[in-house]
Amino acid sequence: MAAPPNRPPSVDALARAMASVGLPHALCVDLAREAIAAGEHDPAAVIGRAADLRRGLLGPVINATGVLLHTNLGRAPLALDHPARAMNLELDIRTGERGSRFAAVGALLARLCGSESAIVVNNNAAAVLLVLAALAAGRDVLVSRGESVEIGGGFRVPEVMEQSGARLVDVGTTNRTRLADYARALSLPGADVALALKVHPSNYRVEGFVEATTVHELAGLGIPVVADIGSGLIDANCPWLPGPPPAWLAGEPAARQTLAAGAGLVTFSGDKLLGGPQAGIIVGRADLVEQCRRHPLARALRPGGHVLLALQRTALAYLDRTAVTSVPFWQMVSESLDRLRARAAAIVAALGEGEMVPTDAVPGAGSAPGATLPSIGIRLEGDRLAELRRHDPPVIARVRDGCTFVDLRTVHEGDDRDVVAALRDSRH
Repeated sequence: MAAPPNRPPSVDALARAMASVGLPHALCVDLAREAIAAGEHDPAAVIGRAADLRRGLLGPVINATGVLLHTNLGRAPLALDHPARAMNLELDIRTGERGSRFAAVGALLARLCGSESAIVVNNNAAAVLLVLAALAAGRDVLVSRGESVEIGGGFRVPEVMEQSGARLVDVGTTNRTRLADYARALSLPGADVALALKVHPSNYRVEGFVEATTVHELAGLGIPVVADIGSGLIDANCPWLPGPPPAWLAGEPAARQTLAAGAGLVTFSGDKLLGGPQAGIIVGRADLVEQCRRHPLARALRPGGHVLLALQRTALAYLDRTAVTSVPFWQMVSESLDRLRARAAAIVAALGEGEMVPTDAVPGAGSAPGATLPSIGIRLEGDRLAELRRHDPPVIARVRDGCTFVDLRTVHEGDDRDVVAALRDSRH
């Protein structure tokens, strides 16, 4: 006897229909049950449900936006490669005794930045929080009103200060803060100042009738100066590059120079201009770093072994002066316009459509706000963003004035064939 026409398909049949999507069978069973409960019995629709879930999982994409450090795309691209073996994370191989996970990478970062010591936590917000909690809990911290900022993800200096237990003391005004403003706050009755915190605005600039106090000036106040430089430029001279520092880095604070100016501690991100993994790095005076290392929060905020290993490889590339060829971020920065033009011409020829155009790439992730890098892109008629995202691997581009733009400065040359395939598939 034939099954009743309204009888839903079996869970097993729908789950097996999803097998081609590549999800675990147990997950397909759950999706099949959800589909049946929602009255969705068409196998094609159920497969679409599974495919949609699959596309929502983490995976590699091709960044064709022209934003080198795209926060939504993981900031600095970085290869992950480690054998499935144990790691001497907290074992000193030389002595056989228990060691510190901060020792090896910390020593490399300290050498790289010209500091006495360094430790690593899981991001720069954590670095600032730990420094404030370790050095200033229950005490005053001087911050210029122009630097009491909010940056991406709702990171607000006053709120981080509150969570650390330190007391925020605003000095100066939004657009002008002088050394005398800090000195006045130090001399107020009942003042118990632990340190001065200087915060790089990162993702905006204040121009016009402005004045700021330098780290060198603050260092003469007799209290520790903590500088959050955010973006993680190691050295303003960029000695790992074959030529002079790029013009777009002018004015970007660098760890080595900030320490030389008298900062007691400098904090910055690992996955921005450094080009490494997500991490927060604290470098500076050994006694201040040690206070941070011994604070209970340090254990809660510490990174895992794979982050430290990736950061170690990044630091070694700088020390070996090979960062320009082995750190993907600096590879993108250093790609010549002539090479970008040749790649764009080849892609347009392979497609038989599109137009090579000059574009402006940007550093991104709050690094060097307002700065641009000349680049080359491909312009195609229409909005193809959705079709490009459906490709495997997805290509993330941008749309302007009804046209799709693929910026090649942020595309690895080895991905050009995938870009061609994605653009072909995106034709309406």
